[in-house]
Amino acid sequence: MVCSGVAQASTLLGFVLRARGLRTVGVEDPGSPEHGRLFASTGMETVWLPLDGEGLRPEPLAASGVRAVVVTPSHQFPSGIGWSAGRRAALLDWARAVDGYVLEDDYDGDFRYDRAPVGALQGLDPERVVYAGSVSKSLAPGLRLGWTLVPEELLGEVVERKRTMDLGNPVLDQAVLAEFVTRGGYDRQLRRCQRAYRERRDALLAALAEHLPGTGVSGIAAGLHVIARIPARFGPPERFLERAAGAGVALRSLEEYGTARPADGDVRLVIGYAHLAPSAITEDRAGGGGGGGRGGVIRSRGARTGPVG
Repeated sequence: MVCSGVAQASTLLGFVLRARGLRTVGVEDPGSPEHGRLFASTGMETVWLPLDGEGLRPEPLAASGVRAVVVTPSHQFPSGIGWSAGRRAALLDWARAVDGYVLEDDYDGDFRYDRAPVGALQGLDPERVVYAGSVSKSLAPGLRLGWTLVPEELLGEVVERKRTMDLGNPVLDQAVLAEFVTRGGYDRQLRRCQRAYRERRDALLAALAEHLPGTGVSGIAAGLHVIARIPARFGPPERFLERAAGAGVALRSLEEYGTARPADGDVRLVIGYAHLAPSAITEDRAGGGGGGGRGGVIRSRGARTGPVG
């Protein structure tokens, strides 16, 4: 079904599940706060479900009592991990056991740099997985065109909700996008994006290495952001973020995306780079331009990153 992006797919599903008696939905911890806000708008509460290096942990999921979860398994947001095959299978087993549903937000499935694409969960169990995607990150957020693949059991209810919400997306927009896809323009656009985003990612990694030596990075093989772990010697997290803001650099810490708090004093940042030219990433307005984090400034002004589009 064509919809106005992943945000609308989420709210449509939320309304349908609540009408079926579900009151809570599980979200990844860490994960996108937007998922919780979207389901809250439909009257559903959210439960944080912890992750480890392989994906959603099965034991807290089983103990949570939820029958619906929102996940980003191909490139988890914001950690950047790809779920292991075992965790993907365990999630589907859980959904079957509790007669539940999984919303798979494939928020950056088109952008893989150093690894092969990962297959969607929806293909493994179409009757338990609701798949959602959009062109927000590949074309333009303002286009408001996306799609959702819905299990047959829910399809009629989701379609009816969509009809009463907005009577459907503009046909002209859909026709233009369909023509763009048919003529190969969309594939060419994705290839251009792949080249541009890889270049921007590499510029960000180089800037971190030069100006904040010792910084660890993860989640770099795909997507549009990285997790940067800034060593504690660059200052307490609060002070580091204050200094960045004073230099005109908008940064968000990983703690804003979940409940976990680091105990080692390191600063963990979620840095989006897709909207910045390489020159803007390394631009120095603090003066000095030296290494060691004293002069160079990683330009991430207005950095916004998230899976929901």
